[in-house]
Formats: sequence, C-alpha cells, structure tokens
Amino acid sequence: MRHAKFLLGMLLGLLSLAVQADEFSVVFKTHGDFADVRNVLVASIEGKGLKINHSNLIGDMLERTGPAVGRTNKIYGQAEQFEFCSADISRAMMEADPHAIVMCPYSIAIYTLPQDPKTIYLAYRKPGPTNNPKLKRVLERVNQLLTGIIQDTINF
Repeated sequence: MRHAKFLLGMLLGLLSLAVQADEFSVVFKTHGDFADVRNVLVASIEGKGLKINHSNLIGDMLERTGPAVGRTNKIYGQAEQFEFCSADISRAMMEADPHAIVMCPYSIAIYTLPQDPKTIYLAYRKPGPTNNPKLKRVLERVNQLLTGIIQDTINF
C-alpha cells in the first residue's frame, strides 16, 4: 500500500509539470541549457526504439521568412520539432481506423522564448477526440508514449 501511494504521488508530481496550453496541446517546461535538453530529448525518443524521421528548425524558419511577410518580432529563442512514428502503435491506430493516418507522424516540439532562454518547453499535439472506442484506446497509448518521452527527458 505504501509503495502504491509513493508511485501515485510520483505520477501526480510528474503530471504537475505539464502546463495545459489548450485543448489541442500538452506543454511541459523545465530549466537548463537548450542544447543539453534537446540532446536528452533525442536520446529519449531513440531510447524507446523509435527513429526520428525528420527535425524541423521552426525557429530558424520563422526568423528567415519573417522579413518577407513583414513580421520581424522574435517569437522563439530556439525552436525545433522532431517527427517520428511507432510501428506498433501506429499500426494499431490505423487498424482501428484507417483514416487515422493523419495522426502520423507524432511530433514533439522543444523551444525557448526570447525573454527566458533557460526555461525550455516541450510540447506535443493531443490526438483529437473520437467516438471509436478501439481508436480511443490506441490514442491513449499515443498520449502515454509522448508524455513518457517528455518525462524521461525532464527527469534525466
């Protein structure tokens, strides 16, 4: 019983690190050096046996293209997004609903804001609601996977 209470307390503590931005994303924050946290995030993704398909340098893209669209305010200090899939979870998701293909690949963003470069945010897009009970169970696994990767990163 004491062990179960300890685990429950630990889980609640980890979940309290999440900052709910809105209904479509889950945002966590930590403090440190961006490059160090980024490297741990990559290791956390790969540590789950997942291959990063692509990384998007979103912050750099916004800085580069801002003047062309007449917008030059700096949004991020640094910002990058990693895309990856899980063969097992993705297959289960698409077996539950072939139209769920749009949920792949999964992505986690890591970023800082210009005024606070030592606060690092890690976020992912929440899978949307569904009336399909089989798909709902798989989407819960997606949430668990993404939250687990971020928690592994933050707790390293």
